[in-house]
Amino acid sequence: MSKPVRTRFAPSPTGFLHIGGARTALFSWAYARRHGGQFILRIEDTDVARSTPEAVQAILDGMNWLELGWDEGPFYQMQRMDRYKQVIAQMLESGAAYYCYTTPAELDAMREAQRTRGEKPRYDGTWRPVAGKVLPAVPEGVQPVIRFKNPLDGVVAWDDLVKGRIEIANAEMDDLVIARADGTPTYNFCVVVDDWDMGITQVIRGDDHVNNTPRQINILKALGAEVPQYAHLSMILGDDGTKLSKRHGAVSVMQYDEDGYLKEAVINYLARLGWSHGDDEVFSREQFVEWFDLDHITPSAAQFNTEKLKWLNAHYIKATASDVLAADAKKRLAGRGVDVSAGPDLVAVIALYRDRVSTLVELADAVAPYYVEPTISEELAAQHLDASARGSLATLSARLQLATWDKAALSAAIKETCAELGVKMPQVAIPLRVKLLGVAQTPSIDAVLEVLGRERVLARLNA
Repeated sequence: MSKPVRTRFAPSPTGFLHIGGARTALFSWAYARRHGGQFILRIEDTDVARSTPEAVQAILDGMNWLELGWDEGPFYQMQRMDRYKQVIAQMLESGAAYYCYTTPAELDAMREAQRTRGEKPRYDGTWRPVAGKVLPAVPEGVQPVIRFKNPLDGVVAWDDLVKGRIEIANAEMDDLVIARADGTPTYNFCVVVDDWDMGITQVIRGDDHVNNTPRQINILKALGAEVPQYAHLSMILGDDGTKLSKRHGAVSVMQYDEDGYLKEAVINYLARLGWSHGDDEVFSREQFVEWFDLDHITPSAAQFNTEKLKWLNAHYIKATASDVLAADAKKRLAGRGVDVSAGPDLVAVIALYRDRVSTLVELADAVAPYYVEPTISEELAAQHLDASARGSLATLSARLQLATWDKAALSAAIKETCAELGVKMPQVAIPLRVKLLGVAQTPSIDAVLEVLGRERVLARLNA
């Protein structure tokens, strides 16, 4: 019987949860859900100088917004120091690790000499204990680091679930420092102990970790631990084909929330960044979990496409209930100091625009003029509100003293005004839009008038 699946997401809290991290989290979460396993959240906060509580909160906020719930954790590496030191003591005792008294200055000189000789710069094993070898005298006043005794012969090999077979000769690697001179354990060592203790079965992470994997496998083997399967995801490129970075827009996943993207659209989009299920473009979170596997992750880099994300977001906005969209718009408008309570029914206004926008910010922008007096730009006024247009609007205003205020009656009133003045519909409808809402384009003008309401329409026309 195969072991239950246990995956993990292990970010360093040195910044926000970005798109690459969110995709790694999503794939690890989905793999665990697909196989009825556990998804563990671990915060790798050993970089004390750069880790901040704010960054931890930003990661948790991002995970919660995307609804990537974890089953265990969050575990913090800084709270596991005693465990790491316990394992290091065991390794020293078994001979899998040793004290090294080479100073940083000696190490620099050693590497410089190797470069001069055209060799790969690396630790030369001065303090590595070998049968029959006499070690130098321990220098006074030097705090030693602790190094892992890496195998000298053979290869480290693994069948990467994305990249295929990878083999690295042990001779290519030197003896890794697993504890610094002040006793703090190093990143690669902590990761190994965590994956071992937490029973991680599949490590799904970015391919910037490929070089760490052979070292981690060797330490796991030295500890007698089971080696997990590894899946290394290729990097994400920006729209312009270069590595995704701050200059491509959103730094944090939460920025997408702020910019008016629905979490369903972001999840759907992230799922398609480097993974596919035939030609399917639009699918729910539940469908994704059902389909997700590691066989269909492409080993080549994925390219971020902002227009595709917007297209998906527009699709999800159309599929979202108007009252849900209205609640979001109300919150966004309140943030701008716009109170919707005294204006027309927000759900009815939303219904006019939901099929015309690609973000929730665009939706809030579109409905705002229904609740505040419009600001008409000089350019629009000059173009559409000349004396002739103002005369047409005055004629229409007189005709809008209607007993029934509905689309049919309003449409008839506009058509009758056009017929009376001998002008085409746009010659009345466009000035009307500008006067009422400060824009030249809106949904069907009779629908706009109906929703805006008699009092507000007449007050704005006569202002």
